[in-house]
Amino acid sequence: MDYFCSMQLYFQKMGSGAPLLILHGIFGSGDNWLTLGRRFAEHYTVYLIDQRNHGQSDWSDAFSYKLMAEDLRELMEQEQLDSAHILGHSMGGKVSMLFAQLYPERIQKLIVVDIAPKSYQLNEHKHILETLQGFDLQAYQTRTEIDQVLSTPLPDYGTRQFILKNIYRNEEKAFTWRLNVKALYKNLHEIGKGLDAETPYDGPTLFINGGKSRYIQPEDHVKIKRIFRRSELLTIPDAGHWVHAEAPEALFTAVTHFLEA
Repeated sequence: MDYFCSMQLYFQKMGSGAPLLILHGIFGSGDNWLTLGRRFAEHYTVYLIDQRNHGQSDWSDAFSYKLMAEDLRELMEQEQLDSAHILGHSMGGKVSMLFAQLYPERIQKLIVVDIAPKSYQLNEHKHILETLQGFDLQAYQTRTEIDQVLSTPLPDYGTRQFILKNIYRNEEKAFTWRLNVKALYKNLHEIGKGLDAETPYDGPTLFINGGKSRYIQPEDHVKIKRIFRRSELLTIPDAGHWVHAEAPEALFTAVTHFLEA
C-alpha cells in the first residue's frame, strides 16, 4: 500500500487494475473504507480519499460540493487518470453525483451509497458540531474520559465512537481534532444542499441504500431517475445509513457485480 499527500487531498492507494475512487461521508475519512478497500484492491486500483477538512487532508474555510468536485478532478489529473469508477457514501455520494454532472467523461461507472440528490435538514449534524465546538479536547488525558463526557450530549454509542475516530495526539501529545469543526459548522447549509435537477448524467449508475435508513425515500426515485437516467437502485435490507460498516459483505457483492457487469 502506498500513501500520498497532495496540496489538497491525502489518500491511500492500493491494488492494481482499473481505478476505483472512494469518497467517505461527513465526519469520516478514507480509513472508514479500509477493510472493503483492501478487498476491492484484489481487482482494482483503489484510492481511499480524505476529503477537505477531514482526515489528513488540508483544511479550508471554503467548503462546497463544487469545491470538493474540483478537488477530485485535480487529484485525478495528478494521478494521470483520464477516467475512473467512483463510489461515494453520503456527503461523498453528493460529491460523486456532482462530479458526474460536471465531468461525465471522467467516470466509467458511478456508485452512490445511501444518499439522494435532494436537500437535507441536518439537525443531528448541527447538534454534533455544536457539541464539538464547545468541547475542549486538550483538557482530557484519555479517550475513555472523552467518551464518558461526550456520552451526555451524544448518547448514541455508535455515533460517539465514529466521532472519536477523528481525534489524535499532536506533537505535544495533546488530543486534537482531525475534523475542521469550525468550517464544517459554518458551511453546514452547503452540505445539506441538493443538486441541480436539470443536468442529466447518462452513465451507468448504481444507488445503494440501507433498508433501515431514511436517507432515500420512495418519492426520491423520480428525481434520481430524472438526473441519472441509466441508474438502478438496490436496497440492502439489514443496513442503516453506514452500509459499509453494517453490511460490508452485501455491499461488496453489489458493487463488484455492478462493476463487472
